[in-house]
Formats: sequence, C-alpha cells, structure tokens
Amino acid sequence: MQLSHARRNSLITGVATLVVASAATAALAIPQAGNGTEAAPVAAVSVDGTLVAEQGQADTAAAGAAEQAAQEAQAKAEADAAAQAQAEAQAQADAKAKADAEAAASRSQERQDLNSAPAAYSGTPQQIAAQIVPAGQLQCFSNIVFRESSWNPLAVNASSGAYGLVQALPGSKMASAGADWRTNPATQIKWGLNYMNTRYGSPCAAWSFWQSHHWY
Repeated sequence: MQLSHARRNSLITGVATLVVASAATAALAIPQAGNGTEAAPVAAVSVDGTLVAEQGQADTAAAGAAEQAAQEAQAKAEADAAAQAQAEAQAQADAKAKADAEAAASRSQERQDLNSAPAAYSGTPQQIAAQIVPAGQLQCFSNIVFRESSWNPLAVNASSGAYGLVQALPGSKMASAGADWRTNPATQIKWGLNYMNTRYGSPCAAWSFWQSHHWY
C-alpha cells in the first residue's frame, strides 16, 4: 500500500516526539551526575568531622585524666613528706624527753647519794678518799686536796674563809652532802668529788685547771 507524502511525514514526526519524551523521562529518573558527585563528599565530610570530634574529645579526656593523676601523685608526695617530717620531729622530741628524764634521774640519784647516811668509812682522809673517788681520778683529786688543805678537814683559809679538805667557799655548801660537813672527811670528800665532776667534768679536768690558775 502506498502512503501519501503527508501521511509519511506525520508518522516520522510522531515517532521522533515519542523518542524525545522517553529520553526526557529516563533523564528525570536517573540522578544527575553533578548532584551524585557532590553528595558523596558531603557525606564523607560529615563522617570525617564526627571522627575528628570524637578523637578530640578522647584526647581532652586523656589529658584531664593525666593531669588529675599528676595532681593526686603530688598531693600524696606532699602528704608523705609532711608525715615523715612529723615523725622525725616526734622522734627528736621523744629523744630529748628521754635524755632530760635520764639527766633528771641522774641528778636525783646524785642528791640521794649526797644525802644518804654516811657509809662506815675508816682510816685517814687519804684512805677514805681512796674508798670514794674512782681509782683513775684519785691521784688528781689528791693533788688538789693536798695543795688546798694538806688533807686537814678542819683547815680554814684566813683570807677567804674557805673551809675543809676541798676548801669549799663558803664551807656551808658542803651541808648538801651531810649535816656533819664540818668534821667528817667522808662528807667533805663526797661533796668535793661532786663539785669537781659538775663544774669540770672530772677531778683530773679540775686538776688541769688548777695547774693553770692555782685555784679551781
């Protein structure tokens, strides 16, 4: 069958129109390349930003924990140092208290010895001194007494009034060793020994001083 020229042109135009419409519909259904390409980086930026924020929060928390641990360690060190200083101070105080107590007990014992009833000493003043004065200090003690009183328990210094074997000044000082200080050589020797120990440390130290000054 033969189509007229006009009819043929009409069919061609309709087909072309259909093809164009189908292409337009397909284009609308498919995401544009530009939009798809831009969306991916946005999602990526969003994910990366979240990770960076989380990492920053973790770093901040770690730094805070480290600082807190350092502060706690410093506080503990300071507390330990304070406790050690307090313990050392207490130990020193205890040692001083003990030393003071021992010194007080020693002085008390010396007073008791001086005030105790005289022992039954016998013999000459020199022999009595040998019974009272430690052996290592006896010669020094004897040197002083010999030069002070020639071993006379009743000796009196005419110019000063010093009295007895050890020339106590005044003689009444020797009453701390016994009420019979005027006549008892043992009482005078005990007092003289205590005086030399207290003032010089020993009879030999007192003798060294005497040699330089001719008094003690």
